[in-house]
Amino acid sequence: MPRYADILVVEVVDEVVRGEDPPLGPLSRDVPLRRAAFRSRAAEPVHPLGDVRNVPYGTPFGRALSDLRPRLLELTAESAWLAADPARAAAIRAAGAHSLITAPLTLRGTVLGLMSLYRCGQTEPFGEDDVGLALELAAHTALCIDNARRFTRERTIAATTQRRLLPQNPSPQTALDTAWLHLPADRGASWFDTIVLPGARTALVTGHASGNGISAATTMGQLRTAIHALAALDLEPDELLARLHDTTDRLAEERAALPSADPLHKETLTASCVYGVYDPLTRICTIARAGHPAPIVVHPDGTTRVCDVPAGPPLGCTQNMPRASASLELAEGSTLAFYTSALLPETETETDPGLLRSVLGRSDRSLQSLCDDVVYALGNERPRGDAALLLARTSDIASGHVATWQLTPDATAAGEARALVRRQLAQWNLDEETACTAELIVSELATNALRYGAPPLQLRLILERTLTCEMTDAGDSAPHLRHARVVDESGRGLFIVSQLAHHWGTRYSQNGKTIWTEQNCSPD
Repeated sequence: MPRYADILVVEVVDEVVRGEDPPLGPLSRDVPLRRAAFRSRAAEPVHPLGDVRNVPYGTPFGRALSDLRPRLLELTAESAWLAADPARAAAIRAAGAHSLITAPLTLRGTVLGLMSLYRCGQTEPFGEDDVGLALELAAHTALCIDNARRFTRERTIAATTQRRLLPQNPSPQTALDTAWLHLPADRGASWFDTIVLPGARTALVTGHASGNGISAATTMGQLRTAIHALAALDLEPDELLARLHDTTDRLAEERAALPSADPLHKETLTASCVYGVYDPLTRICTIARAGHPAPIVVHPDGTTRVCDVPAGPPLGCTQNMPRASASLELAEGSTLAFYTSALLPETETETDPGLLRSVLGRSDRSLQSLCDDVVYALGNERPRGDAALLLARTSDIASGHVATWQLTPDATAAGEARALVRRQLAQWNLDEETACTAELIVSELATNALRYGAPPLQLRLILERTLTCEMTDAGDSAPHLRHARVVDESGRGLFIVSQLAHHWGTRYSQNGKTIWTEQNCSPD
């Protein structure tokens, strides 16, 4: 346009516009077409762009789609087919069109749509020689549309995969309110997570995997799964990221071993991640990061600061340097913001995220409102890649739901533990079955701590969604679950605990270890 034709119309099968496979030719009567392009120097379109409708069968357009052959026509008032499409006939007369070539858009036996060319007024009518050129234009157009369809399909699959791999309905956290924001884009794949940990603690995670399309989405899913598995081991944040780095290295080696013709063979695999663990009993959050922006903390008075967390190398890079973590104490009502760098405007840096700090400083707003405010503040500026934001606002755990005792490190420890648990669970109005099970659990834990651990011995109960029993001692020996023989007089303690508790495990600290159990409970 306008050297070859005065009016151009391109109509595409509606399914193709949505990225679905084009139908095999010939096209049936009931397949709708979407008007995808219109250009004219002689008239206004009779149907707007985006309009979806069936092509009347008794017209040259319907015939071209039914036998997949082009049509060259002279347009006159006596043309019989005009009666089958009155609106188009009126537009043809208004534009003074006198010549038409309509050709199907076909590719490898499939039909993608229809292209129509008109000449009007004093322009020379189309001739037979023009049909060949029109077919070449139609073939090129069909190829371009199919390439766009394939890209749309791949993008839809990648977006769907990533959406399914992200948490759908995160479970409620103890003494922590959360909200999140995800702005999808073609570059990379970002994720966020909240993971329930024993002892009423919560792990907060955001990360970003490099790459594009389905490969970035699957990498994100692999790393997110690895984090969940590592979080179950109750590792310190810096140690968890070190092991996640090893996992990323193995994934990169698998990618490098792909055939050289595979597009992923030459694509490096890197990722960034920040991982924090919040303990509502101490109000301390321990954070480590790998190639990721440091979180922002918003104090209850609305003042903000970037957390002073040592920067670690990205996951998958050649530098496997030791990572360090930082701990910060948070007042009740503080907000933590974990985000990916793609959320920052191009004029800002990770050390001074001015836009986020100014928006998040409105501490009187709900977390979901703050997520919306971030999007509003960005305006028409699109993120530099796939972006995610995770907000967490702290609150104190009810003091009456935690009980802590120091046990006497002698043979009376087990009986003392049972008596303390019985009285406390009676005050909490828990049912008899839960109380009896808890008594047996703490009795076994106290016995093992006395036999294999070292004083001091501490027993702690936490009542939230579950009943948590924790036994802490100063020893560093690793508990071992045994399957004792029938004739053995000992060695069944942890086996009994594992059968009675819904979950159990061990976590280590600089001062010893803690064996914990969780029970599902209900009021009496």
